[in-house]
Amino acid sequence: MSNNNFTLSRNLVRNLSIISLSFLLLYGASRVMFPTPASDISTTTPQNKQVAVFAGGCFWGMEAVFEHLNGVSDVVSGFSGGDATTADYTLVSSGFTNHAESVKITYDPSKISYDQLLKVYFLVAHDPTQLNRQGPDSGRQYRSVIFFANNKQKQEAQKYIDQLNQQKIFNKQIVTEVSPLQGFYQAEEYHQNYIVRNPDSRYVVANDLPKLAKLETTFPEIYTK
Repeated sequence: MSNNNFTLSRNLVRNLSIISLSFLLLYGASRVMFPTPASDISTTTPQNKQVAVFAGGCFWGMEAVFEHLNGVSDVVSGFSGGDATTADYTLVSSGFTNHAESVKITYDPSKISYDQLLKVYFLVAHDPTQLNRQGPDSGRQYRSVIFFANNKQKQEAQKYIDQLNQQKIFNKQIVTEVSPLQGFYQAEEYHQNYIVRNPDSRYVVANDLPKLAKLETTFPEIYTK
């Protein structure tokens, strides 16, 4: 399928989303207070910038959410889980590569912790209970994955998933994978800052702008315009 035809087909499916339902029934989360990770890392000690890589559906919305966090200096849309030879949007969109649409987040841990990023990831950025899909997008390329860069990230991610499941924060079990980061490949330029460039896109209006609104109201202490 050509990139143009695929994009058209993808947009037609995306346009079926209904804004009002998207966040009234946000991801099936129960109405209890969303917990803070039990072992939240202190943000008081200055350290070098670090990187987190998350996947959870279309990278357009994921990128926009994390770009609006104080302490995050850069977010890049790309692919992770496969190799360089298949890190191409058309190939990844076929669903036959090992890649997932992902974002690479560069952050200052003296301003925002990895665990705070996890909290935003699970509550705002995507639905961690949807298997190989996210909203109107289906396929393994839209799976929920935390790609850990080191053993500390692995432990924190798995511990938080266990905590959320034990407290039954969601109505379903979390299906988020925790996998080693073996490479991140930047997506084509037209995917970068997509929401800024296309704020009136029907897909963006239905699926992504509500996430930004929820981020601002739920995490005002770390939200930044």
